[in-house]
Amino acid sequence: MADLKPFRAVRYSGAAGPAADLVAPPYDAVAPDERERLLARSPYNVLHLTLPESDEEARRLYREWLERGILEREDEPASWLLAEHYVGPDGIGRDRRGVVVSLAAEPYETGRVLPHEHTHPQIRQERHRLLEATRVQPEPIFLLHDGHLDVELPADPPELEVDGTRLWRLPDLDLAPLAAGALLIADGHHRYESALELEADARRIMVLLVSAHDPGLHVFPTHRVFSRRPDLAAPGKGGPHETLETALAALAEEPRDHSAAIAYRRSGIELVRGPQGELDAELVDRHGLEGIEYTPERDEAVAAVDRGEADVAFLLREPRVEEIFAVARRGERMPPKSTYFFPKPLSGLLFHPVELEP
Repeated sequence: MADLKPFRAVRYSGAAGPAADLVAPPYDAVAPDERERLLARSPYNVLHLTLPESDEEARRLYREWLERGILEREDEPASWLLAEHYVGPDGIGRDRRGVVVSLAAEPYETGRVLPHEHTHPQIRQERHRLLEATRVQPEPIFLLHDGHLDVELPADPPELEVDGTRLWRLPDLDLAPLAAGALLIADGHHRYESALELEADARRIMVLLVSAHDPGLHVFPTHRVFSRRPDLAAPGKGGPHETLETALAALAEEPRDHSAAIAYRRSGIELVRGPQGELDAELVDRHGLEGIEYTPERDEAVAAVDRGEADVAFLLREPRVEEIFAVARRGERMPPKSTYFFPKPLSGLLFHPVELEP
């Protein structure tokens, strides 16, 4: 069973200002212009710690915020219920809920925590250096458990409400049902592996656990757009379609036991297919990564081709959670950007100190 525990969180105090000025998306979901805007919103915005000028600056700021009472440590350990209302890239509103707890990070070989994507050594090293400097995790990584979350929304007002996210303290939550079975990393592979590099008795990480059966859980595809690739501009050997609408309808009918995608070009629209057992992302990644960009927005991918900025857009199907679990349980990894779990949990709602076990 996974080692799950409540934890004594660090949280922003009232002296920090409005929560909307303090929270931010995780570091890897913030564009450079958004970073500048959020940093300017408050001297205490969490991005000063997650995307700092330097690791040493983040270390200094975190300790200063604690000393000045901008951040305060909870007196007692607790688990937390996190409810999120969001509108996805498809324009549909959904509600998702999960619990935030402390997890003992273990090597993947134990089979209790499963990855589904490869990581990049440079990013992992950067995250580890920052974690070593600050000794705090400013946001949970996102994990799925293949069970049900039997926790009702409390009738009491939430402890915190910001940007569609509500947070309640759960001091007496039974974590045993959540610890049974394997946990799948939906988002946060680099941060998880960074925690694995800590001292053996400090390898705990804050996680948001969401049921794989939560009705608000949705995995979006990440479409591929290629520019400066004249070799991909000419029509291929796929099945032609007159309109994008008919191509999308045909793609939705394709069996899931083989790969398929739409190749959208100014010269024509095709439905391309691959062999059995291949993932949609693997079908497209045969073309290599030169000139590639990624977007979860189908309209954005199509518009790039229509404007003449891209040679082709490959539109993928939505991955299914059961498919992702199956790949992970086989000990395999999906190509980078195979899945888009949205939204990512906000940074700054809770802070998880990194400390040696007593």
